[in-house]
Amino acid sequence: MPPDTDDTDETTPRSDPAPRTVAVEQSLDPMRRTIAKRLHESYSEAVHVTASREVDAEGLLAAAEEAEATHDVDVTITDVLLSALSATLDEHPAFNATFADDTHTVYEEHNVGVAVDVDAGLLTPVLAAVDEKSLVEIATDRARLTERVQAGDYSMSDLRGGTFTVSNLGPLGVDAFTPVINPPEVAILGVDRIRERAVPDGDGGVAFRREIRFDLSFDHRVVDGADAGRFLATLAEEVEGLAAEAG
Repeated sequence: MPPDTDDTDETTPRSDPAPRTVAVEQSLDPMRRTIAKRLHESYSEAVHVTASREVDAEGLLAAAEEAEATHDVDVTITDVLLSALSATLDEHPAFNATFADDTHTVYEEHNVGVAVDVDAGLLTPVLAAVDEKSLVEIATDRARLTERVQAGDYSMSDLRGGTFTVSNLGPLGVDAFTPVINPPEVAILGVDRIRERAVPDGDGGVAFRREIRFDLSFDHRVVDGADAGRFLATLAEEVEGLAAEAG
């Protein structure tokens, strides 16, 4: 057997690898390491599937404006959405849950984590018992919790006990994304930016209405795609029903 030979054409000039100049090299800080560990845990264990649905957003906007005018409180569409989400979890309790040690645990309280972007990374403080709060209470308590987290004035207890999570990237202009489940929870709702769309007006013409997209990531070990579809349908009914109430 002939010896191995190098098939490279000796006439072809050899070149060195492209140069790389290090700009910054740093180890992850403790918070970033914790975030990385939990995300790895989530993707290593949960079977992630994401279902999406576009929903009329006029009711969300109108409800927030009406609450502000009526109660003189800063109410955002996130607050209105949390109220609609809680009503949805009432109808689909399997999503208000955790999955650990082969056990699907469903909870009575709707303890919703609301992702907050801080300099050190993404934190998810938990707004407890959303199901027991009015819209004004949700807005007031969420604002206080968010302010404390952004100021660094929080404890680990503020980040624990969640049963469901919401991540809103709409203010950053995001059209769609795949939110990562916060283990050991079963699901997380991603919220995208509001966009104006042309829709039939019922009289043969066209009207422009604002729409919002929801991305629901769920653990397929626990709930199925059909369950997620029904969840999003109920959420759409709750959100779009706000337009009728406002009107």
